[in-house]
Amino acid sequence: MTEAYIFEAERRDLAMVAREMFNRKNTNVAGGNISVKVTAPRDINYGPVHVKKDHQYLIMTPTFMSEAWFGKLSGAQILVVDLESGQQIDGVGRLTREINMHIGAYEANPGIKVVYHSHAEESMFWATIGQDMPNVTEITAVNQTLGKIKCLPYKEACSQELADQVHASLLSLGDDALENIFLLNSHGVLITCTDLHEATRILETVEWNAKIAYQETIFKSLGLIKQYQSCGKDTSAFLD
Repeated sequence: MTEAYIFEAERRDLAMVAREMFNRKNTNVAGGNISVKVTAPRDINYGPVHVKKDHQYLIMTPTFMSEAWFGKLSGAQILVVDLESGQQIDGVGRLTREINMHIGAYEANPGIKVVYHSHAEESMFWATIGQDMPNVTEITAVNQTLGKIKCLPYKEACSQELADQVHASLLSLGDDALENIFLLNSHGVLITCTDLHEATRILETVEWNAKIAYQETIFKSLGLIKQYQSCGKDTSAFLD
């Protein structure tokens, strides 16, 4: 079956994931954006669009994904960006100003295939107070390699300072950057991963963890529990 446009299957999948991110309230109308790194399997011409064999591209949600379209994107609206030059070569809409943060993340580790940014409600609480999120649920603490859910110091949204900070912070993680989530102070979350659907799972499970950690914090402050509870015991392992 011939594709109607470049990277059609991958762009349709990303459009579906973006729609679900908005519908499941894992971002708000103020924004959120997702990109996936893809490699062209061969030289192909799609009308005026040319892709080069083995060259790396990003497919990415357009700016105003949430504000203008409420996450209801078609595959053709997903942008194609030349990763080397940062230039948009296909797609309906314009690049988000946060493209610099995405590129900074990909440059930190070549194994990163997905950069997933959202304004997730429960996680935003921890991001807004500038505090690392207690990691208390089994799925986040044990069954994946997230470790500490760290909040980065405040840098203005869309700024080069934020992009540079993300790059340096991921660089310091080494291969742990291949499955990671940062809280962006007063801004939201940033997930790096090797698979789009795995990144979606990380966001969803961390959102549950954020709410439960908030409730445990209340119980802890009231003296109802001595320490955060995880996996059947008191623990502060992910807070040290």
